[in-house]
Amino acid sequence: MTSEQSVEPEPSPAETAKPRHAGFTYALGRSLISVLARTVYRPRIEGRENVPKDGAVIFASNHLSFIDSIAIPVAAPRPVHFLAKSSYFEGTGARGWLSRTFFESIGAIPVRRGAGQAALDALDLQRQLLDEGLAVALYPEGTRSTDGRLYKGRTGVAFLALQTGAPVVPVGLIGTDKVMPVGARVPTLSERITVRFGEPIDLAPHGPASSGRARRLATDEIMAAIHALSGQELAGTYNEAPAQGTIEKIRQALPHERR
Repeated sequence: MTSEQSVEPEPSPAETAKPRHAGFTYALGRSLISVLARTVYRPRIEGRENVPKDGAVIFASNHLSFIDSIAIPVAAPRPVHFLAKSSYFEGTGARGWLSRTFFESIGAIPVRRGAGQAALDALDLQRQLLDEGLAVALYPEGTRSTDGRLYKGRTGVAFLALQTGAPVVPVGLIGTDKVMPVGARVPTLSERITVRFGEPIDLAPHGPASSGRARRLATDEIMAAIHALSGQELAGTYNEAPAQGTIEKIRQALPHERR
């Protein structure tokens, strides 16, 4: 589960009306995977006491590796949900079943992602989960950092927090890029990771979700908290894929709000 952008087709309203809740498979899978991960990788987990025991909460984390979406649910003291590409749930045969079961086991919820309406639909899915008092995990950078630096945050996380009133728990992940670098097919067993949960942040003082200034200031506060936990070098720019075509190059060059 990542918040990475893709070029998949936009979903119809029916596809994004209701999130598919994790049920028995998640409860069982989380227990088994947590025990296995803690035994094999012995992760250092700090600040678990900062996580609210109940009610809506947003985990906002840096993003270094595919296994970030496993590390957070394993380390968190409560169930965590995040969005993952719907293609992970749509395979057939034994391989499709294995992929679907694995992602359900770590709290993933399928969504067809992309820009424009697809991005708004994804936010709506997460808002529904928060309205039910659940926890969701998001990556403000939007995609994995391939050079280890911390990039500027996009405002979607702040928008969601300001709109729902959910507190944001910043998360600093350290070492996940060494356990499973971008492009690796399997994780290594020779490295340990650290998961740090910061104190919850109430973003309400920044203003309403409808204010672009409030969203930007709230996002900057989130990223500062993540930086304090992860200790990464700051990139000072957005983590964006190379522009494809003239129109996309112009769009990236012009001032606009990154969600």
